[in-house]
Amino acid sequence: MKQLSTVGLALALCAASFGSYGQTAAKKAAKPAAVAKAPTAPEAASPEQINAAERVFYGVYACEFDKTLDVSISPKYPGYVELRFGKSVYVMKPVVSSTGAVRLEDVKGETLVVQIAAKSMLLNVKSGQRILDGCVSEKQGKVASAG
Repeated sequence: MKQLSTVGLALALCAASFGSYGQTAAKKAAKPAAVAKAPTAPEAASPEQINAAERVFYGVYACEFDKTLDVSISPKYPGYVELRFGKSVYVMKPVVSSTGAVRLEDVKGETLVVQIAAKSMLLNVKSGQRILDGCVSEKQGKVASAG
């Protein structure tokens, strides 16, 4: 009888520990998965930014190595520019520099486009490297051929 109660006690302890393991596993499974933080919208455009956006050369740019950039008005954010390069799409803030060149600054801080009258270039801000150079929009091509 004593042996039977020892076996019974052992089974009870096993069942209790398995039951708590099952509860722990169920609690872990019931935790909600971490929700990815949605990107925040850029700040509202200032009058200076709106003015800079009016000076952007919009359209498809022909670049070195047969690459292209597509620069268009952002459909979601007034006063911002949408830049497409390959499969990447960037929301860019137009800024007029002290030299008169238009800078398109990526709101995520990854890329930068510098537009001058004759050409544009795409830079990686983090590495300081040029991604593309010699990019020319239709309007820039007319300026270059007229000069």
